Amino acid sequence: MSTLVVTFGEIMLRLAPPGFERFLQSPQFLATFGGGEANVAVAVSGFGLPARYVTVLPANPITDAFVGEMRRFGVDADQIVRGKGRFGIYFVEPGANQRPSKVIYDREGSSIAAAKPGAIDWSKALAGGTWFHITGITPAISEGAAQLAIESVKAARAQGLKVSCDLNFRKNLWKWGKTAAEVMPELFQYVDVGIANEEDCQMTLGLKLDVDVHSGALDREQYRKLTDMVLEKYPNLEAIAVTLRESHSASHNGWAACLNNRKEFLVSKHYDITHIVDRVGGGDCFAGGLVYGLNALGSYQEALEFAVAASCLKHSIPGDFNRFTADEVHALIKGGGSGRVQR
Repeated sequence: MSTLVVTFGEIMLRLAPPGFERFLQSPQFLATFGGGEANVAVAVSGFGLPARYVTVLPANPITDAFVGEMRRFGVDADQIVRGKGRFGIYFVEPGANQRPSKVIYDREGSSIAAAKPGAIDWSKALAGGTWFHITGITPAISEGAAQLAIESVKAARAQGLKVSCDLNFRKNLWKWGKTAAEVMPELFQYVDVGIANEEDCQMTLGLKLDVDVHSGALDREQYRKLTDMVLEKYPNLEAIAVTLRESHSASHNGWAACLNNRKEFLVSKHYDITHIVDRVGGGDCFAGGLVYGLNALGSYQEALEFAVAASCLKHSIPGDFNRFTADEVHALIKGGGSGRVQR
């Protein structure tokens, strides 16, 4: 049976000042598209697996342009539903050195925020799919989006798809009445592979562990305990992967990840990423790399190493979308990270 990865969430128009300028330092924005689940679909497609992206968008030329962009990346966009509402926007100001990146959301009243359960025909949207991916961002948008997200994972499970979820806690989005910790545990009961960072586990699943999420140093043993706690609380999970980011500055991060599959606790190679171009979308590229690796590679360790290396490379690319092939990721894993000119 051939693999087809289906992702579901909200896409937004991404507006960013040129280079590393501050907002409106010069009177222009670079317009691209961005959104966690679309980023995953683009990454998976770029690595060589079929991918489909599902969402709800308004019937207008911006949506048409986005559909064309998805098709350019090889992502199936035929199951995107047109609905009432607007196309969400987010503004991002890339950080540099000690100046952090800033994100401002303008997505209230978007089509997916206005959507209700039943807006998507899941039998069609998931047809032929073998893997389904969602994030914790979608349930944060609105009560209707949360209900639609839970509906999606139930449908995916019922249709026999493996389900992955990146918890992706966004404190600035949970404004509609319930907290992440009140919503996400129900959704997470239908997940096979979880993806998170340490803050996600604490803020969305209500797990408490003495891990300093803002520290530059990371204690691997603490992450073994954290992943054991997640697996104990959610017996449906086959594995949980946790990204390990050491934030020395906006331009300099340490990057690695660990994975617990109930049989073994795996830790990836560590990358020292300097001169970061854009870290937005880096976590989504990790998720896309992990989904690809679990479907196309031979072991959990190989999948984990692929995901971390792919995400490392993504930090060098402006914009949300990954633009590296699987071969380029494998070259980095094998030691091709010197940056020397390839002739």
